[in-house]
Amino acid sequence: MARSAAERYAWLSVGAAVATIVLKTVAWKLTGSVGLLSDALESLVNLAAALLAVVMLRLAAAPPDEGYQYGRFKAEYVASGIEGALIVLAAASIVWSAWPRLFAPQPIDAPALGLAFSGAATAVNLAVSLAMIRAGRRLGSIAVEADGRHLMTDVWTSVGVIAAVALTAATGWLVLDPLIAFAVALNIVWTGVVLVRRSFAGLLDAAISEDEMAVIDRIFREYRDRHGVDFHALRTRRAGSRRFISFHLLVPDEWTVLRAHALSEEIEERIRELLDKAIFLTHIEPISQPASYDDVKLERP
Repeated sequence: MARSAAERYAWLSVGAAVATIVLKTVAWKLTGSVGLLSDALESLVNLAAALLAVVMLRLAAAPPDEGYQYGRFKAEYVASGIEGALIVLAAASIVWSAWPRLFAPQPIDAPALGLAFSGAATAVNLAVSLAMIRAGRRLGSIAVEADGRHLMTDVWTSVGVIAAVALTAATGWLVLDPLIAFAVALNIVWTGVVLVRRSFAGLLDAAISEDEMAVIDRIFREYRDRHGVDFHALRTRRAGSRRFISFHLLVPDEWTVLRAHALSEEIEERIRELLDKAIFLTHIEPISQPASYDDVKLERP
């Protein structure tokens, strides 16, 4: 099976995670810095999250079948949600490693060489994270974007760790090393909470964004003015990169089914041109029939 564009970016994240684990582990071994150890531990989470993203993106790209007639697009939310949980676990590991050093600070060895390896790892993460964030937005993939934002957080974390190690080596304030590790853990927890919250919203069928709703409203206004039709019962939800949109199209009573269907197809195509990967369910009703207005709510009384 050919790999999707999103899956290729996930494999790029896997490669970046492996490279940064090696570089950051060397930096930690050279210096003995618990701050650099915390940075390396987070890269292990990056690797696990990237591998999970590969699996979930492949599952999300599978075509609908009899068992999953609406597809498996929500698999992306599972990936980003588990990634958020793994991030919190990494934060706990960092605190566990840093706590003893808070009461018994240790000197940092070979800081210059260690920081050089850590800096190289940070450069790799920066390049890959920027590429993945852009790709996630372009492809509408929350899994790719979440992985990219996680890597970007890792970049800022690494910058903080590098600064702390350099400052510790320059000033001799050994307690800075475990303190910056605690700050790293706190930052990681926040990232994990944000990812879990976004994933939870997606699994609960959150509506599309306000900007995307404005696109639909603008098209609806245009067709009301041009054709004397009306719309109601507009409902939307996102599932991975897909947008599910349903609405009722109310047409003049004298219209034929053929004409009403042709107009609904035209409206759907107009929206699809502006909102990629939109999937529609359109219901046609006579505009003057009172019963047409009894099913606006999701569930009838």
